[in-house]
Amino acid sequence: MQKLISGLHRFQSEIFKPQRELFEKLSLGQAPETLFITCSDSRINPNLITQTGPGDLFIMRNAGNIVPPNGASNGGEGATIEFAVAGLGVKDIIVCGHSHCGAVKALFDPAATENLPSLKQWLSHAQATRLIIEENYTHLEGDARIAAAVEENVLVQLEALRTHPTVHARLAAGKLNLHGWVYKIETGEVFYYDHADGQFLPLTEAPKAPAARSNHSI
Repeated sequence: MQKLISGLHRFQSEIFKPQRELFEKLSLGQAPETLFITCSDSRINPNLITQTGPGDLFIMRNAGNIVPPNGASNGGEGATIEFAVAGLGVKDIIVCGHSHCGAVKALFDPAATENLPSLKQWLSHAQATRLIIEENYTHLEGDARIAAAVEENVLVQLEALRTHPTVHARLAAGKLNLHGWVYKIETGEVFYYDHADGQFLPLTEAPKAPAARSNHSI
């Protein structure tokens, strides 16, 4: 806790004061262009990875960067998505998975959630990911299997996004783009899903603004 308190003092003296005008402007409202959906994992920092500041990203986090289909959950995910799309008018939604994801690993290890009933129920929204891996990636084991599952889970959650009415409407109008990313913790690399190639490619090697399908299925 002391680390957090010391950090707060540094923020107020070294960050806030020099940027007081920015924070005063932000107090009047927000206008982010991107909804960033990622995992709750403490090793993931969306603003650090993208080098963005306050007000740039509208962030939704949970275990496994999961998007329950419309009406399938009593959590706040649906409300968050609806507000971002219809209320704030974001232009892009990024679903960002990451390497060594504990939630994805738990999909293949029932014992991991044996005493965690809420987590077990939550991961039911990612069962399609498990089935895809078990049916199509039988040649992979260990870390390679989990890496493939992390990527497939991003695609599964992108499909779930399309079930939300506000997302579907904006996609149909060409006013919204969906993006699938995977962040590799150990190298700092980010990979994006390329629709033309049907695979995840290094974002640094992509065009300045990688194309994202707005009104076609993943």
